[in-house]
Amino acid sequence: MPAGSTFDETMATPEHDRGESKVGRVGLWLIGARGSVATTATTGLAAICAGLAPAVGCVTSQDEFSTIPLPRFSDLVIGGHDISDVSIAKRAEHLVSTGMLPQHLVQAIQAELEDADSRVRPGYFPGAEGVPQAEIARRLAEDIRQFRNGHGLDRVVVIDVSSTEAPIDHLPEFDDLDLLIAALEDPAQEILPPSSLSAYAAILAEAPYICFTPSPALNIPALAQLAAERGIPTAGQDGKTGQTWLRSVLAPGLAARGLRVLSWAGANLLGGGDGATLADPQAVAGKLQSKNRGLQSLTNAATTPLHIDNVPDLGETKVAWDHINVEGFLGSRLTLQTTWSAYDSMLAAPMILDLARLMGLADAAGQQGQVGQLGFFFKDPWGSDEHAFAEQSRLLLDWAQQAGARISAMTHMPDGRVSQGAAAR
Repeated sequence: MPAGSTFDETMATPEHDRGESKVGRVGLWLIGARGSVATTATTGLAAICAGLAPAVGCVTSQDEFSTIPLPRFSDLVIGGHDISDVSIAKRAEHLVSTGMLPQHLVQAIQAELEDADSRVRPGYFPGAEGVPQAEIARRLAEDIRQFRNGHGLDRVVVIDVSSTEAPIDHLPEFDDLDLLIAALEDPAQEILPPSSLSAYAAILAEAPYICFTPSPALNIPALAQLAAERGIPTAGQDGKTGQTWLRSVLAPGLAARGLRVLSWAGANLLGGGDGATLADPQAVAGKLQSKNRGLQSLTNAATTPLHIDNVPDLGETKVAWDHINVEGFLGSRLTLQTTWSAYDSMLAAPMILDLARLMGLADAAGQQGQVGQLGFFFKDPWGSDEHAFAEQSRLLLDWAQQAGARISAMTHMPDGRVSQGAAAR
């Protein structure tokens, strides 16, 4: 505990996180493990487990989830892939310099950050290895298996929090699994983008997979087919951290009042790595599609222009602005403007911890395929057409309670924990 701190450890750890978990130990394997989001999640997890901070922003720490047999925060073990050689501890120091992370907190958990970094393995960098993509995928999958076996984990959840990739052109191989696998074995081809190759590796490792980005990932039909055939629980896509979350709250409220949205214009200003990545017109295209799809659904296809600008001096801060023009009674107009400013990684990190706990629950309960109820966390949810936040909240809690009930009713191992979900597949 840092000098001068008066924080009470019993306040940091939710009451229902202090018992024994029926789900067991869960590995959280992060694609992009040394990036800002992953580093913030790793820092937050270590702080929560050490009693240095409460789990503010974690949905699963709320009272409604207290009776659900989620894995405890202390049952989560972080590892991952990354192509960066900047360690998690060094990245955390950088985030301290930006004003995002408290220095005393990072200093207090330095050993935990270094420990997590020791579990990071080299990721996939296109063109760097000179071997077939299939061989790379097998290497990545073996890293996940070794992580699971080497740390005595009951299951591993893979979450992609790496940089956004550009949309890709559709190829015939994407629709035919046999053709795709043949192309992956060809050293002359690099048919899959990094996000999709990482998703394929998760499937090979029989690990539940979550895409927190708008990258192609499992939007390759043949890969989605393979994940479904193998019963892999999956969830995505593109974390709903700030502006889109607020939109999903406001738009249903306006509709419930019988008001008609005429236009909803938005702008994003951001710096840091995300800003630099999204300065690329190709990379930003997928992000814009993802952010707008839900709003189009919620406003009955109103006019929704949106643009994203890289402003380097903002650093890790993201600013989002919306101008909403609404038609009311007798043709009257209502105008609403919102401004959102936050460290985006601070919004994303607790969601990553929530998703690890909830997907661990899903895997232990024997869930297979797309977990649409986790659409609560995403701009463009897989397996769900629901975008209204209040309804997503209800669906998430109902699902979690049902999954918890299934676990309680299942045959337990001698140690009282549910057997590994992947083993049943």
